[in-house]
Amino acid sequence: MPAISFSAHRVPNIFRDRERLRKWVHSVAKDHGIGVGELNFVLLGESEMLEYNRRYLQHDDHTDVIAFDGQTGTGVSGDVLISSPRIRENAATFGTPVQQELRRVMVHALLHLLGHSDKSRAKKLAMQILEDKYLEQYR
Repeated sequence: MPAISFSAHRVPNIFRDRERLRKWVHSVAKDHGIGVGELNFVLLGESEMLEYNRRYLQHDDHTDVIAFDGQTGTGVSGDVLISSPRIRENAATFGTPVQQELRRVMVHALLHLLGHSDKSRAKKLAMQILEDKYLEQYR
């Protein structure tokens, strides 16, 4: 059964209005012509995120989100790890609400799972345009 879950590991759970988030995630996937298989959005602390970044991506730096593709052929699936401290820092830096920053990294990761890349300047700009489009649709 398709599922979207939200959890927090050793950090405050800042996911709000989960049913609305689920509908939004489904609509982003549907806009790409695909359904949702199983998606897990997990909030972690800074040190846990760094460990995942080192172990699985061989990156020795802090990040706000990591998406692990779990495609099984039944819809977009995967695990999305989100740094709770980074979300709060980014929100303060950019002057946006924490919930909006949380949704920004969620949709960024979802776009990666849907096949989008941000490896070049042009692709990064294209992803930012899509992020803005879907963030606007959440409202």
